[in-house]
Amino acid sequence: MISLHEGKGSKVKKPPERVFSLRLTVTGCQPRIWRRLLVRESMWLARLHDSIQVLFDWFDYQTHAFSLDDLRLGNPVKREDLIVEDDRDMALADLDLETRSHFTYVYHFGEGWQVDLKVEKSGVVEKGLRYPLCLAGERAGPPEDCGGLEAFHDMLACLKAPSSDLGREWREWLGPDYDPAACDLEKINLALKKLGK
Repeated sequence: MISLHEGKGSKVKKPPERVFSLRLTVTGCQPRIWRRLLVRESMWLARLHDSIQVLFDWFDYQTHAFSLDDLRLGNPVKREDLIVEDDRDMALADLDLETRSHFTYVYHFGEGWQVDLKVEKSGVVEKGLRYPLCLAGERAGPPEDCGGLEAFHDMLACLKAPSSDLGREWREWLGPDYDPAACDLEKINLALKKLGK
């Protein structure tokens, strides 16, 4: 017997797109500097790099790489001691984040910064939300070109003595509006909106 539905094809529903909650922590900073970011699985890894630059108020002046096990993705480099593959053709869905608990991001090789990315949970895209979206965070990111982790901690100590020569120099270099304790989520999300998916 022929079914009435035969020949019409099956309507297989595509599963809803996943969203990942990532906790990003700048390694070695005391007090801790961190952000919680929601991202779609369709996001390009290069766009996650752009988002990290926004989250910590960096300017993308330096090289970067994501490290996932033995794989390095970022600004392409091929040397005997280092191979970094291009991150522009890789989406987060390709990284198997459902089973991966964390990965790292390095910005400015040598004296630069390492950001640990922890995959906290996954869900589905919510109507009305724009991604990427920063939900929470603490403290301002280390200023671009401040000299690395040790220099950053020295800078914080000098800012506590604003009348000292070094305190005045740092304040002049940073500008009067720099507040190491501030994390402006509204400003971050406004800048993230401009990035898109």
